[in-house]
Amino acid sequence: MARELTYAQTVERSIIKTYRKDIWNPFVEACKNYELVQEGDRIAVCISGGKDSVLLAMCMKHLQKISDVSFDLKFICMDPGYNDVNRKQIEHNCKALEIPVDIFESNIFEVTENVGGSPCYLCARMRRGHLYAKAKELGCNKIALGHHLSDVIETTLMGMFYGSQLQAMLPKLKSTNFEGMELIRPLYCVNESAILKWRDYNKLTFIQCACRFVDEYSNSEDGIGESKRQEIKALIKDLKKINPDIEHNIFKSIHNVKLDTFISYKLKGVEYSFLKDFN
Repeated sequence: MARELTYAQTVERSIIKTYRKDIWNPFVEACKNYELVQEGDRIAVCISGGKDSVLLAMCMKHLQKISDVSFDLKFICMDPGYNDVNRKQIEHNCKALEIPVDIFESNIFEVTENVGGSPCYLCARMRRGHLYAKAKELGCNKIALGHHLSDVIETTLMGMFYGSQLQAMLPKLKSTNFEGMELIRPLYCVNESAILKWRDYNKLTFIQCACRFVDEYSNSEDGIGESKRQEIKALIKDLKKINPDIEHNIFKSIHNVKLDTFISYKLKGVEYSFLKDFN
């Protein structure tokens, strides 16, 4: 007689069974190809309360069980000033999915609320700083974030369209402010559409960012508001109607850069011009 699975085990099983091709395999591919998880690592998996970070936590838990590489995990969640409803939703999900999360507070929402214009960049930097500090306090050498393939290609296009630059999002980074610490993105090869299907398949409910800018585009007539990322999401959705491979092609393009066709590029802050070699 087969043993009855807990709810958390059922959700975890769906990742490696139902969504093996679209979630588990790309997750493992990223971990291997970009050397994200190594022997002796102590990784702080950062949970925001959204679908991406919770999926990441579930994937990392399963990987730890089956991997030949020995590594430790800590699950941390920074509360930047969530209301009671969002805080309880995070606590409920982590308990139901058997994620032993360590929740700690900060006043990021309060600080960024007084910033003119869009505070998203400042908020992201402050969040990362708090997460690094907590991870280091727990003896970790890495933090893992839930950025996925869709984030990667959207960031690339946003840089082109609004930043006048070709700049991608790397699967791992060394911290410049916390010595010996790294940031890794194990969901780097997982498309957001697969995460949404996994969420709905398991009837899971998550919080969004919970800041006023998310409310702005959620309540706007076009679902975009002033959010450039939502604008890019809508553009990609339209382009997929013409070319279903558009996301795959954009993602592959940042792995296949032909520097000798560029007018100029920067490497570690030093600018290089094609004229140098031409002349």
